Amino acid sequence: MAINQNYKLNLIQWYPGHIAKAEKALQEQLKLVDVVLEVRDARIPLATYHPQIPKWVGNKKRVLVLNRLDMISPQVRQLWTDWFKSQGEVPYFTNAQQGQGVAAVSKAAQAAGVEINQRRRDRGMLPRPVRAVVIGFPNVGKSALINRLVGKRVVESAARPGVTRQLRWVRISQDLELLDAPGVIPAKLEDQEAGLKLAICDDIGEAAYDNQLIAAAFVDLLNDLYYRAPDLLPKNPLRSRYQLDPTSSTGESYLHELAELRNKGDVERTARQLLTDFRKGLLGTIPLELPPI
Repeated sequence: MAINQNYKLNLIQWYPGHIAKAEKALQEQLKLVDVVLEVRDARIPLATYHPQIPKWVGNKKRVLVLNRLDMISPQVRQLWTDWFKSQGEVPYFTNAQQGQGVAAVSKAAQAAGVEINQRRRDRGMLPRPVRAVVIGFPNVGKSALINRLVGKRVVESAARPGVTRQLRWVRISQDLELLDAPGVIPAKLEDQEAGLKLAICDDIGEAAYDNQLIAAAFVDLLNDLYYRAPDLLPKNPLRSRYQLDPTSSTGESYLHELAELRNKGDVERTARQLLTDFRKGLLGTIPLELPPI
């Protein structure tokens, strides 16, 4: 997608102090961890990849979780499954809000623990609960996943980034302990297109971006995806919902036309409405990324 030049080069920067602090603490705690559950957003599995994670994980077992399974179609899910497998990875798809796919993640984490405890026994040591950590960008559903794994609400979870501030251990069963870590985000978002997608999906703090620019970028991105892979998207999601066709407009002009049509020219209100409708799934199952060809 060619990003409109109005979007300013450093459109999105968000690195609050609590995240920098949390990353430092996380690196300390990772020394105690056996398994890393890395959670990404299924709508944007590449944009929610943190480049430091391989370094942090080292040779520990990693389980890749793609959350928000309900927000992409089964076809798109299959494409990502095949792509990740071609990269040597098995993705676990979850809908942490509803609990779908969570049992398989728990099994994968405990399976890694069986190996660890076997090694302990071989060295004459007693087995102990497996220690896992859940890491990923803010608001990708880490706390909801932990609550599902534990089977009750043990960590605060909210649909806004940055709710988890401290690192803390949560006992899941006699076999598994979990570390709930605050969302981590690269200190500098080098890839502004990834930054746009994070903002559209609400996986980054609202202070980092301008709603109108992001809503316009969303329309442009949708038009681009529709042009490339119409069979993987709902049929004309914007026209179906707003009775206004975006295909011949730029995102910016579409936003202004829509504001005139629905909100007496209030562009900010329209931008918020458009983003909220997408985030709530009211436009249908729309992936913002497809696997690289």
